[in-house]
Amino acid sequence: MDSVTGVGVLDKAMSVMRSVAAGPRTLTELQESTGLPRATAHRLAAALEQHAMLRRDADGRFELGLGLVPLGQTAAERFPLIEHARPVLDDLRDETGESVQLFVREGAQRRCVLSFESTHGLRWIVPQGALLPLDVGSAGRVLSGERSRTGWIQSIGEREAGVASVSAPVVAADGSTIAAVSVSGPIERLSRQPGRRFGAAVIAATGRIST
Repeated sequence: MDSVTGVGVLDKAMSVMRSVAAGPRTLTELQESTGLPRATAHRLAAALEQHAMLRRDADGRFELGLGLVPLGQTAAERFPLIEHARPVLDDLRDETGESVQLFVREGAQRRCVLSFESTHGLRWIVPQGALLPLDVGSAGRVLSGERSRTGWIQSIGEREAGVASVSAPVVAADGSTIAAVSVSGPIERLSRQPGRRFGAAVIAATGRIST
């Protein structure tokens, strides 16, 4: 497992949390998904259970703990952009029929803080909470400061083959970019010119959020 922070035990504990966030895990599944030795995975999961960060479900599998609920609520309250953007992105998903995301910059990467899935059977899903690179993908380029005369940035197969996206910045009162809204989906539907299809709708959404 690669170290992210240089604090090994923290990185390992977070790998356990992210594994369980993807679905309930038995100890064997936890070990396999994290790549940790069985004893280490068990020790960390048991410690996180003591702190209510994990719990056991009726089948004895590790599941996210209820101690995360108040922490998540507090985090959302202290970052009101998420709740302000939620109905706007819901409308954008309904208008475009495609998956919609809200990204914020987090150091040298970007975090998906809101994600609405397309209703199509074939769709592109970005999990809420996912940490992605800044240097590829339309949202990453927006958060890196790239601008265009159209007001939107598009990408075609840049981060993931077969996926197209178009993004625009959410701008604060001082003109700084605080987030990026993105519409993404298969190239077959968005075409190789996703900006022409949905650029105006994305800009309208970011305008509502900025206002």
